Amino acid sequence: GNRSRLMLDVAGYRETRRRELLEVAGNAVTQVRESGERMSLEPMNPFERKIVHDAVASAGLVSESKGEEPRRRVVVLPAS
Repeated sequence: GNRSRLMLDVAGYRETRRRELLEVAGNAVTQVRESGERMSLEPMNPFERKIVHDAVASAGLVSESKGEEPRRRVVVLPAS
C-alpha cells in the first residue's frame, strides 16, 4: 500500500537534459522579451516542463502548459 518514488539518472542523462532545458528556457525568455510575442516550445514530459516553468519564472516571465499528453508543451508569455 505504500508508494515510493524512484528516479534513475542513467549515465547522467537527467542532469544533461536539465542543462539543455535551462538553455532552451533562457533562449525562449530572450526571444519573448525581444519580440514581445509568446513562444511555444517543443512537447515535453512533466519533469521537463517543470524545469522550464521554474527557469522562466526565475527570469521574471510567466509560462503555461498547453495541449494534451503526450504533446503537452510550455508556452512562454511576454511580460504584461
